[in-house]
Amino acid sequence: MKRKNPPHVHEFTSRHGKVVFYYRRPGQKKVRLKIDEGVLPWSPAFMEAYEQAKLSGARLALGAGRTKPGAVNAALVSYYQSVAFTKGLATTTQKNRRAILENFRKDHGDDPIALMRAQHMQAIISNKTAAAQRNLIKAMRGFIDHCMAVGMIKTDPLVGLKLAKMKKSGGFHTWTEDEIAKYRERHKPGTKARLALELILQTGHARSDAVRMGRQYVKQSPEGPKLSMRRQKTGVQFDIPLLDELVVELAHHKADQLFYLTTEYGKPFTAAGFGNWFADRCNEAGVPGRAHGLRKASAVRHALKGATAPELMAWHGWRTIGEAQRYIEEANRIKLAASAGAKMRTNIGPPSNPVGQNAAQPIVITGGEK
Repeated sequence: MKRKNPPHVHEFTSRHGKVVFYYRRPGQKKVRLKIDEGVLPWSPAFMEAYEQAKLSGARLALGAGRTKPGAVNAALVSYYQSVAFTKGLATTTQKNRRAILENFRKDHGDDPIALMRAQHMQAIISNKTAAAQRNLIKAMRGFIDHCMAVGMIKTDPLVGLKLAKMKKSGGFHTWTEDEIAKYRERHKPGTKARLALELILQTGHARSDAVRMGRQYVKQSPEGPKLSMRRQKTGVQFDIPLLDELVVELAHHKADQLFYLTTEYGKPFTAAGFGNWFADRCNEAGVPGRAHGLRKASAVRHALKGATAPELMAWHGWRTIGEAQRYIEEANRIKLAASAGAKMRTNIGPPSNPVGQNAAQPIVITGGEK
């Protein structure tokens, strides 16, 4: 039976018949293990050399050897390897930031990073839309912070930039109670479309988390079943009870299915795939909402019931209180408007001389002819 070497260890027999071992991970330079002849894999001496090779094998991204030292290319390679990028950002955020930075690399990869100044960045963003400007600055913020931390650049080129004004769009449309009722009328209990709505509305979580939800994350507690997961985007833990309307809907579906939401082939959805599928179900129901709008509707519902900002944070998995406070303010606006309307409704009866009354009224003109 062929011997299995430790992970990323490659065995090679030289032309002199000597067996040598190298440690090499994808994207790294190979490092030869410093061991005496005859030392076998998994032995204490071998594993000691193996650990040393892992430490000394500085991680090198593919293609880094072709970059010019001090250029934006080299700085990006360094940033992608940093803890701030690999550990500090969620997988989806890494993907989005990398896509933006790679576009920046196409035009400026060979430019010296040390000479980048605010006037250069201002010229770069001047022809972009307001949203694109902010996305680029957000991606560049972590990159520039890394470059300053390792001494590649001394002056922050993002300070003092003038950005175009954003048009206030309000973001994703928040579902109204009438729209929720209309969707429910079109998609009956027991359908996948109905389950999708109840799952997002009753849990209040994003589509990227909804597609991962399943019975493996449900724990029994004295208070009832509880869904315990971590948000994919931020890694924030949330432990929320399954609300009655969701429990009733889940009872209509297969109990042995690992994921609640699956494609027609029985496979779990991707977040984007689910978003497109759910948009079609919304169109069928004649409602303008989308998945994220249901998450917002959930937050408003909780706030209207008196949930505090920390309670909203715990339920929806938010890191900062600002997001929760926004829904508290929205709920307060709705409550105050309802209260103002109630004060205008009195029991004193109709006015004695209502405006627009059809009955003829005498007209009295003073100081002149009648």
